[in-house]
Amino acid sequence: MPISPTSRDAAESPQLFSPPELNRQIWDRAAARLLAKMLGEFAYEKIIEPVPVPGTGGRHRLTLDDGGVLAFTARRGVYGSWRVDPGSIEITAQPQADGSSAASADVQSNGSPATRADVQSNGSADAPANGSPAASRPFRDPLTFLTRARDLLGLDGTTLGHLIRELTLTLSADARLDHTALTADRLAAQDYAELEGHQTGHPWLVASKGRLGFSAADAARFTPETRSPLRLPWIAVSTRIAQFRGVGRVSTPDQLYAGELDPDVRDAFADELRARGHDPEDYFYLPVHPWQWDEWIVPLFAPAIADGDIVALHTDGDARLPQQSIRTFANVDRPERHTVKLPLSILNTLVWRGLPTERTLAAPAVTSWVQGLCEGDPFLRDTCRVILLGEVASVAVEHPLYDHLPEAPYQYKELLGAIWREPLPPRLAPGERARTLASLLHTDPTGRAFTAELVERSGLAPETWLKRLFAALLPPLLHFLYRYGTVFSPHGENAIVVFDENDVPVRLAIKDFVDDVNVSARPLPEHDTMPDEVRAVLLTEEPSFLTQFIHSGLFVGVFRYLSPLCEEQLGVSEDTFWSLVRAEIVRHHARFPELKERFELFDMLTPEIERLCLNRNRLHVDGYRDRASRPHAAIHGTVPNPLHPSVRVRE
Repeated sequence: MPISPTSRDAAESPQLFSPPELNRQIWDRAAARLLAKMLGEFAYEKIIEPVPVPGTGGRHRLTLDDGGVLAFTARRGVYGSWRVDPGSIEITAQPQADGSSAASADVQSNGSPATRADVQSNGSADAPANGSPAASRPFRDPLTFLTRARDLLGLDGTTLGHLIRELTLTLSADARLDHTALTADRLAAQDYAELEGHQTGHPWLVASKGRLGFSAADAARFTPETRSPLRLPWIAVSTRIAQFRGVGRVSTPDQLYAGELDPDVRDAFADELRARGHDPEDYFYLPVHPWQWDEWIVPLFAPAIADGDIVALHTDGDARLPQQSIRTFANVDRPERHTVKLPLSILNTLVWRGLPTERTLAAPAVTSWVQGLCEGDPFLRDTCRVILLGEVASVAVEHPLYDHLPEAPYQYKELLGAIWREPLPPRLAPGERARTLASLLHTDPTGRAFTAELVERSGLAPETWLKRLFAALLPPLLHFLYRYGTVFSPHGENAIVVFDENDVPVRLAIKDFVDDVNVSARPLPEHDTMPDEVRAVLLTEEPSFLTQFIHSGLFVGVFRYLSPLCEEQLGVSEDTFWSLVRAEIVRHHARFPELKERFELFDMLTPEIERLCLNRNRLHVDGYRDRASRPHAAIHGTVPNPLHPSVRVRE
């Protein structure tokens, strides 16, 4: 039957949608916060050096490329950090010799075109007609700031172009979060997996939610802030091109699938393979991200699909929520089932989010070794009761060409696989609940900090609550460092605080071992039991730098923001906050006097530490270029360590 013109138009005309969160009020609020974050973090990393204005209570000035002057109020804090007030940022044009303004005459401070009324008789949108210095006006546009400060920031044209895109996408995600934000009291009732969808992203990285590769429709469907459960499709991959690894109760594929897939689902998968002439015994099953399948796997594994080595199946029916890392999914229908981590080849927070083949295969062995250390140590096992969420099974699929080209961009070697991680809910005692450390930095639409809400619910004095927090977090991390020369990366996403029924912190859960566990490059007797497979994939660092993972992951990456928040909302001064952190470390030293040499080898209390720079990496070191290996944080100078008794917390 021929298609009528009307039906043809309907069939060929896609439906457009306009995200409801993209309105000026929400956008401006998110933009002001991002600009303040940008100024603060760029100043912390010495990308910019604002000039203090004497006698103004923290006012600073920054001269842009075109002579315009940005002024803002900032409070200085630990590690030489900056906390910029979003509402304080103003722009003033720099008058030129002819009385005109150096700032663009056709762009207002918010980046929108100037109207005729905005343009004065001298042709400038920023300077009055008499040629006197222009009045300041509010400024809240981080994107326009980049274009007016590109030389100041040291940006080449390629980096600037990509950075504008990444920051625009970050702002769009921030607007979506603002549009659906909950108050702190309602957030406190959320469980672990649901709370993840309300987090605002990396507090340090400015371009924290770029997700380069996602379309607007992808972002509306697959990102944590949409809080939309997915039913992931599964595929079967031939044992000719795939490898399986497992430990403990899931040491074989059958053991894994018996717990992860209902019998009728396993039967349906097997029937599908037999219908295509394949023996199910010759295949591994794994879930796949639908975006990854469409964008990368079908195009790049087309020969394997044609050969029947990769067979598309259907969903297992379980609803899973994307967590903060986007590529990790918690099973919300069956919380006792594993969390699954999948490759997702988008560029986000410095790296492509795939799964390297070698590290995917090694993940269960790393889990076995790390958990073995804990199980054999009464302090970690019984006193700290630390929860180590192991990556206990994995399937990795090499690409037949890319994986054997050392010079190929690394994102082409991380395309297809899955890691199954132990779920958190079954590890919690009755009455306990868990929240990622990142949640403690969250502030709700009314300005109330989530931490303040939890402290109030606990009934404890703020200082006492913080002591409990540090007593839950630090001892297991320090003991792994000192006793075993092993560190995790306890940043806000990997470190999980476990609370009792009164919202008092009681213990720590840690995840993401194969990517974020590092060991001492100096040989230690405790490493003698490390399997060769584990030794081959774990990164090693000199003892003097190994401490950086706790400093940068926990202290710089979380406590640097938490301490001023506690001063503002709990009345606990930053000096007191950091003295409590220091006291917990000293208490740990006193508990294990036999490790005195290790305390000196892994010295947490040095007067200064190296300044790790995450934004500098994007702006100046790697930019957006392809690399054969994953990039690492840049180092630029040193900063005072607030844990050293001689260091003042605030400059």
